[in-house]
Amino acid sequence: MSSLKIPGETGTKHDLLTLGALITRLDPGIIPFKEADTYSLHVSGGEYNVSKNLSSCFGMRTAVATAMVDYPIGNRVEADVRRAGVTPYYKRFKHDGVRGPNMAIVWSDQGHGVRAPIVFYNRSNEAAQQLKPGSFDWNAIFQGGIRWFHSGGIFAALSPTTSELVIEAMEAAKKAGAIVSFDLNYRAKLWAVAAAERGLSPDQAEAESARVLRKIVSLVDVIVGNEEDLQKGLGLKGQDVETSSKLDPSAFFAMIENVRKDFPNIKAVATTLREVHSTNRHSWSAVLWLDGQNYQAPTCELDVVDRVGGGDGFASGLIYGLMSGKSPEDALKFGWAHGAMLTTTPGDTSMVTTEQVESFAKGGSARIQR
Repeated sequence: MSSLKIPGETGTKHDLLTLGALITRLDPGIIPFKEADTYSLHVSGGEYNVSKNLSSCFGMRTAVATAMVDYPIGNRVEADVRRAGVTPYYKRFKHDGVRGPNMAIVWSDQGHGVRAPIVFYNRSNEAAQQLKPGSFDWNAIFQGGIRWFHSGGIFAALSPTTSELVIEAMEAAKKAGAIVSFDLNYRAKLWAVAAAERGLSPDQAEAESARVLRKIVSLVDVIVGNEEDLQKGLGLKGQDVETSSKLDPSAFFAMIENVRKDFPNIKAVATTLREVHSTNRHSWSAVLWLDGQNYQAPTCELDVVDRVGGGDGFASGLIYGLMSGKSPEDALKFGWAHGAMLTTTPGDTSMVTTEQVESFAKGGSARIQR
């Protein structure tokens, strides 16, 4: 019997609520940026992706708390949230017609073969960066009953106030009896900029990010993050992640004792394992530690169309598996299968069905379905 006691569906308004930034991702496909004339626009966000995946693929009742700017780009983002069936809780901002505040833009091509994908940000004057404690009425939001709350390290890194907001929301979630999860998603670029705005040096940025993330993780039940996230994000010691095999789970499982020692509140830790042979060919697996037991998913070979969002796809499938009462092994396989299938389509979020995920998780193949 798992000590991860997930509230039942009866009497609840949402299965899952996420807190994070909504962004637009501009994607030129396989064309390098300097040559690209056209872009696909994907509405995304590390935290929102989980809500959208759980709604669109798994039919769960999900919500997102986030910033929204009242201008045409915001209107486009809102339309995506509506189509996804995700309930929004918006803190609204007015655009001044010139400088913002803005919905952030992430530029990310798909790369191809030996040419790796490139990701860079334009988060200048981002509305979500201005979110702070008090931006949302958590008592009203949680009053209807929410089973699971999720946020992540990308949103926490945007500003000192966003990390404080994460803590405020987690405290409200714990009070309401919800499971709390957090994807470490350690991004050195974001933490370095946030540290510089506070007058800290680059050398101080990693220490400051660890201080903030450790405070957050002290409130968490479930962590999603690999050994590099655990080391750099939480300041934990472990093996050299650059020299160890990307598919060997021993480095990850070896760090669990450090996680348990520093954070006895943690009930589960999970991550994907990925060996990149080329941009479009990856070996893919995943691991889960839950209540003192280690679990590993199979390894499969992925023909990748777009790798962005694969980790969020894994988290979504894992959360669905745990919330639907599956065994730890089957919940892990659901996360592994959904993350794998998400990389077969463009964009950051799921375009597949629960049945397709279930078939692959059970060992299904890519033979044509008639």
